[in-house]
Amino acid sequence: MSKGQETKREKFVRLAEARTNKIIDMLQLLGNCSNSSAYDYTQQDVDKIFAAIEAEVREAKKKFNKIESRKSSRFTLD
Repeated sequence: MSKGQETKREKFVRLAEARTNKIIDMLQLLGNCSNSSAYDYTQQDVDKIFAAIEAEVREAKKKFNKIESRKSSRFTLD
């Protein structure tokens, strides 16, 4: 099927797969930052990073469950 005739389901599958894989790739890259011989970080930094990621996962899940979500700001460690 051409993109002009793509169904809503096909569009969802195409975009959801690509975006999910992009997120997985980015999480794997973030995991590379755990190399303590190359990077200096604290447990507080780690907790803050994963709290922000987990909050965004909760917000995205709320959208799929049709629960009102809030728009978050960009993440910073400072």
